[in-house]
Formats: sequence, C-alpha cells, structure tokens
Amino acid sequence: MTSSVTTPRATAWLVAITLIVAACSGGGGLKRGKDGHVTAAGDLSVFDLQAGDCVVPSTETKSELEKVRVVACKDAHTQEVFAVEQYDHGDTYPGDQALAQFADGICLQRYQDYIGVAYQDSKLFSTYLLPSARSWNEGKDHKITCIVTTMGDQLTASVKDSKQ
Repeated sequence: MTSSVTTPRATAWLVAITLIVAACSGGGGLKRGKDGHVTAAGDLSVFDLQAGDCVVPSTETKSELEKVRVVACKDAHTQEVFAVEQYDHGDTYPGDQALAQFADGICLQRYQDYIGVAYQDSKLFSTYLLPSARSWNEGKDHKITCIVTTMGDQLTASVKDSKQ
C-alpha cells in the first residue's frame, strides 16, 4: 500500500510512504468489543483496518511496514480510518496515478458522511493508503483505506459525526 495525500493543504506535511504487506495477520494484543471497536491497543495488519479504527502512526519513517498501531479511540491518537473501499475496475494493476485519482474521489465522497461536515469546512485533513503493485499482484490488496488526520494534535475520541 502507498500512503498518499489527498489535498494540497496537507501536501506540505505528509510524505508518501510505501507499505508493502507480506501477510494478513492481526494480533499484537489488539482486542475488539462485540461492536467491532478496538478496546485494547495492538498492532494490526494494514489489510485488517476498518472504518472507526484509531491509529497512532509510527514516529519512525519507514518505506515498508506490515502493521500499524491501533488504539481505542478514547486513547491519544492522530489518525482514524473513515472508509475502506474496494477498487474494482479490473484485475490488472492500474498504477499509482489511477489509484490516487480514484482515492481522491471516493475518500472525499465518504468524508462528510463520516465526519458530519464537508471536507472544505473541516479542520481535519484526509489521506489514504493505496495498494502497492506488489500487494495488488499477489492478489491480496485491491482496497483504498481513507484516513482522517490532524496536524499533530492529539485526539482522544472518535471523529465520527464530530463536525470538526
């Protein structure tokens, strides 16, 4: 997967990173309640992220990684997954540009429904994870993961319906 910025205002502070995932494994102490929300922090495969997962990004810049740190949304975090969408426009890897164009559109469409305010009126930012050519071709990954993020300010609650 490749992390890519969806808007010009976020370009200055987010750097694209490639996330190549070798396996679809969860675990690392992570626990979910019956409602699917994380109740105990842990490491989670990027393939297993779902809307509502609150993420603490690594402070270490890596070009490849398999997992992200997911916490209960009441715990300090700076990112939250707000949508996971399947790219179903063919089986051949479409390339970064086509995936980014699709992600720009689909994430902006899903943003207001999740946050409760249009992106241009929000104080939050949006980014996304894209499938890498490798994960795509291995047949593991055709998903776009839309993520809402801050400029480093800590959140201690979900941003769902927050109108931020």
